[in-house]
Amino acid sequence: MGIIIAVISGKGGVGKTTTTANIGLGIALNGKKCVVVDFDIGQRNLDMILGLENRVVYDMVQVMDGEVKLKQALIKSKMSDNLQFLAASQTKDKSVLDSQKILNLVTELSKEFDFVILDAPAGIETGYEHTIEFADRAIIVVNPEVSSIRDADRAIGILDSKSQKVKDGGEVMKYLIINRIDAKMVQSGEMLASEDILAILSIPLIGKIPEDKGIIDASNQGKPIILDNSSLAGKAYSRISARLCGQEVPLENVEVLKSGLMSKIKGIFK
Repeated sequence: MGIIIAVISGKGGVGKTTTTANIGLGIALNGKKCVVVDFDIGQRNLDMILGLENRVVYDMVQVMDGEVKLKQALIKSKMSDNLQFLAASQTKDKSVLDSQKILNLVTELSKEFDFVILDAPAGIETGYEHTIEFADRAIIVVNPEVSSIRDADRAIGILDSKSQKVKDGGEVMKYLIINRIDAKMVQSGEMLASEDILAILSIPLIGKIPEDKGIIDASNQGKPIILDNSSLAGKAYSRISARLCGQEVPLENVEVLKSGLMSKIKGIFK
């Protein structure tokens, strides 16, 4: 059975869907069969970031309602044969989600794939609760700002209270991704340092993503930034994906400003 991972944030705009797309592709590029599922009923965006918006014919609600077979709705990625995508419905709302139907869906997916990545909707409403209900693990995406940390803490509390795994006496393994880190702002004290965030949330850190203007362009083009070997954010997503696949990859400190050539020369003479 594959591992079911919910990607959550507690609020919108922190880069959760971008993270889902990149780690999903990253896992696939590591040779694992992976499916990413958009749970944001009525407001899907994951298809655009993956460059698959023109290939969506059927969605997850149609699969859960038995209108179409799962294989009919799954879309293969153009970037890796190991990656597939299941779209959210744009014509329904979150009230159509049903626990038993979701359990049937994720169980069927976990039989076919090594990793099932669920992209939770923003906020902590019903759609969010259904996304986390049957997850084995959770990735919490935050920005280094107080409001993001506060909302993530609330989302984690709901995860622990609504998870079926927790109700059965188990535990949902949690990972933290700190996104959109600006090293200069961290150094100046204008942005929270990772140590402060970890002290508040007490969740193991699986990766830090530096601020990267190229992400917007990559998303608009439907090509996840992980494919750009020159992108610092892309490299960070690659490291996170490798860790999720069980590889031991050192954590790189993206909060430290890189010294330029002139700074090094001045340092020598000092």
